[in-house]
Amino acid sequence: MDLDNFEQFSKIDRQNMLGEIEMLPDQLEKAWELGMEFPLPEWTDIRQVLVAGMGGSAIGADLLAAYTAANCAIPVIVHRDYDLPAWAAGSGTLVILSSHSGNTEETLSAFQAAAERNCKILAVSTGGKIAQGARDGGLPLWQFEHTGQPRAAVGYSFTLLLAAFFRLRLIPDKSSELLEAVAAMRDQQKTIAPDVPIVDNPAKRYAGQLIDRWSVVLGSGILAPVARRWKGQISEVAKA
Repeated sequence: MDLDNFEQFSKIDRQNMLGEIEMLPDQLEKAWELGMEFPLPEWTDIRQVLVAGMGGSAIGADLLAAYTAANCAIPVIVHRDYDLPAWAAGSGTLVILSSHSGNTEETLSAFQAAAERNCKILAVSTGGKIAQGARDGGLPLWQFEHTGQPRAAVGYSFTLLLAAFFRLRLIPDKSSELLEAVAAMRDQQKTIAPDVPIVDNPAKRYAGQLIDRWSVVLGSGILAPVARRWKGQISEVAKA
């Protein structure tokens, strides 16, 4: 494939993942703004947080848990399964339901268990049964708009949770770091845009080096979920 013939990209990229990637800085900014505006109770007795989600919705929680590990004084667990573990019970447990569609079977199961166990509940979704259940139960609902693939909404699934943690006083203000990251992304886009030729485009050169080769992504500590994200993108987007 001629990586400089960017007009042909759309024939392969039918879900517009390239456009989603280009919009990531905007998504981060928008998610932080929404997170500062959405309704949230003045909860003060949270002892532990469980984020229930699957797939792309859970990746944002992975990133959050790693990023806040050095600042958050309570446990943050990402739960990719039905129901809830036995320790997740009572008002000291905050269960965040992260489901892009709002209809994820496992997350709906966790929703029911959290309600039965009197946990604090925050729903983060674009709609579906989870959004409706939150409205019916008078629970805080952070509903955002995104029509693409859940894995392309990582800016929302990460930053909305980050904003919630800040507002709940679980972590210090991270807005300056977020804005620095957004600025760095936009600066980087100047050299990796689709219309930038290979000779000046490090992303295209790197892509060319991966042709007919196996990719192994390694990461530890704060970068472990980043490595997992890379692996997922290669599998789901490149089908490799």
